Amino acid sequence: MKKDEKKEIADDSFLDQTLRPTRWDEYIGQKHIKDNVKILLRAAQERGHIPEHLLFYGPPGLGKTTLAHLIAKETGKQMKITSGPAIEKVGDLASILTNLASGDILFIDEIHRLNKMVEEILYPAMESGVLDIIIGKGPSARTIQLDLPPFTLIAATTRVAMVSSPLRSRFSGGVFRLEFYSNEEIAKIVERSSKLLKINLAPEALKEIAERSRFTPRTANYFLKRCRDFAQVYPEGKQASYGAGEKAISKEMARKALAMLAIDDIGLNSSDRKFLEILIEKFKGGPVGLKTMSAAMSEEEATVEEVIEPYLIQLGLLERTARGRVATNKAYEHLGFDSKEKQEKLL
Repeated sequence: MKKDEKKEIADDSFLDQTLRPTRWDEYIGQKHIKDNVKILLRAAQERGHIPEHLLFYGPPGLGKTTLAHLIAKETGKQMKITSGPAIEKVGDLASILTNLASGDILFIDEIHRLNKMVEEILYPAMESGVLDIIIGKGPSARTIQLDLPPFTLIAATTRVAMVSSPLRSRFSGGVFRLEFYSNEEIAKIVERSSKLLKINLAPEALKEIAERSRFTPRTANYFLKRCRDFAQVYPEGKQASYGAGEKAISKEMARKALAMLAIDDIGLNSSDRKFLEILIEKFKGGPVGLKTMSAAMSEEEATVEEVIEPYLIQLGLLERTARGRVATNKAYEHLGFDSKEKQEKLL
């Protein structure tokens, strides 16, 4: 293999992993968060201070980690990345904090899974910039207080309710919720990603991907890559679109690629449809409790409640009532069933 060919493959692999925006103007959506964070960073810079601690929360794939990377680039500081489950002991946190340089950013993902003892040590570090370590046990135990370099903690979580109130209150820079994206915003993200990946994508195909992406950039980029793979491998896509292809990935190619992933016209996957089919066919549309639905699907309750149901509720296919889950008429219509009222009349 020639040297230039090796470089092209390496560069392409790198592009696959670096779809994250590197400048504020490349970050699409979440305008209210961007505006607030920009003001916070500029004010801190003008005062000669480090930015205050920030907490981002919301469903996975909306850009929490990307925001942390953008803040690090904007401030020109190094960012150390870890996660709640990775910090098992107080010593782990002490090691991370004492190795920070002045002004560094510490990013903790899934902070709701942080050990409670570790969390207690984090409080004075965030507020006063000190680390209290207890050495020894019993009457001979003593406390050592270490001064830490000034740092900014940026945390992310998908379950903000599980972050304790004392910890939430210490994010003096703000606690921000990331919202789902509109189809128009997703289309802009897919267009940008296709250019970075050198994918020739027809406008109709771009729209097809955007409308099925569950309002989530990560899902949109995943679908884009799978459409590219389909165009490369399958005969109908051989003339299309990878690199300097002569022909763009068409709407039909995108539909076939997404059909192979079992993604339907409104972005439902096989698990979503199975949930609705069980609810309608076995339980006459509900109401049904979470435990019953979980058992009927052979899925964990957390998976049903946190992964499957939110998107169905967003689309108006499912309602959560005091008595349980209820399928809406829109769900009956989408799956091709007679409406609940019509079925009851037939009975």
